Amino acid sequence: EIALDLENQLANLDGGYEKLTTTMSKQGEQWHREIDIVINKMKTELSEIKEKHRDILQKHLNEIKQIQSLIKETLQTIRKIEKSTEVSSTIEYSSKIREFSKFPPKVQVSLPTFIPKPIDREKLYSLFGQITPLSTATEENVLSLNQPKTSVRELLDEPELVTTIQTGHEKLRSVACLNEDRIWTSGKTNDIKCFNIKGSLLQTIKQKSGNFPNDIAVDSNGDLIYTSGATGTVNQVKNGQTEELITLPEWTPGQLCVTSTCDLLVTMYSNDKTQSKVVRYSGSTEKQTIQFDDKGKPLYSGNYNTKYITENRNHDICVADCGAGAVVVVNQDGKLRWRYTGHPSVTKNKPFQPFGITTDSQCRILTADSYNHCIHILDQNGQFLRYIDNCDLEYPYGLCVDNNDNLFVCEVCKGHVKKIKYLK
Repeated sequence: EIALDLENQLANLDGGYEKLTTTMSKQGEQWHREIDIVINKMKTELSEIKEKHRDILQKHLNEIKQIQSLIKETLQTIRKIEKSTEVSSTIEYSSKIREFSKFPPKVQVSLPTFIPKPIDREKLYSLFGQITPLSTATEENVLSLNQPKTSVRELLDEPELVTTIQTGHEKLRSVACLNEDRIWTSGKTNDIKCFNIKGSLLQTIKQKSGNFPNDIAVDSNGDLIYTSGATGTVNQVKNGQTEELITLPEWTPGQLCVTSTCDLLVTMYSNDKTQSKVVRYSGSTEKQTIQFDDKGKPLYSGNYNTKYITENRNHDICVADCGAGAVVVVNQDGKLRWRYTGHPSVTKNKPFQPFGITTDSQCRILTADSYNHCIHILDQNGQFLRYIDNCDLEYPYGLCVDNNDNLFVCEVCKGHVKKIKYLK
């Protein structure tokens, strides 16, 4: 399949570049048309100026001719008087010298000038368009004989509330699925709790007083992992013992997730609260940092606001940046793919501020719109599919999906976890 795909890419190479050349030629033709429009517009303006010029000169010429005519008439009258022997005509004559002493001003109307601007080729080049550099995306191909194929599952017309678990957490913020029957939960208290699907408390892990986890996750071995902002650490609970995996002296860890390759993705912000980034770890070793786009601009809002994170089945890295009011998705190389800033709605009138985020077996992305009391479901390309807004959700926050695509939603104020079925 890989060889066939490469052969197809080679076969389509010339055609692809011919399309690019055609597009550039069309752009050139469009430029010529626009330039012709500009020239014709300027010619029209010049014609209007010419007519105005003509009117000004003609007006002044008419005034001068009237004076010329009056002078001729006056001279003729004077000559008649000179030749006349009647004294009365001389007495009756009134001099016109005072009228002729004030001639109209001499008018000189200059022609307009056209000042051509110098052609800046570099600026023209940038305005005309841009050829992006080659971008090579590699996708890891893992062959697993035991991995079942994922069947296509469509969205239910009406999502169904399966059960509600009362956790007793103050400000319940995070939920992580241990398996189909058990979940871990955490809030703004120093305890992390494990419940079964019936709502029975099975285990509690306590931290030092005043320390509460920023987020929790479960690794491939079923061990609990959590971030602590108070200590600046990422911790693992294994066989009942807590150990520090990662220590961050200059950054504060926020939210985290475990990837399909068992790496850790951790969102964090600088201690001065001006920068945010995503870091990939293998164990305690830093492998990748995602912070800026191709133009050097920050991908994420530079503050301490919540930034839940998850990895999609296609290896995209999805961050719910509530401070930016956007879901930011990059590929596994850290290149920006798209941003989602909400969906127009008459009933959802509060600003979109996503909190929890998770993905399902269909590569769909689910994010919690807490202030509008709903969940947005998107496809892997950021297209809005539908809301989940019918299960009496109240301030949804943290999210997770189990292996059967059941959705678990934290209600931050009530301290409830709701299990919702949304796929057929």
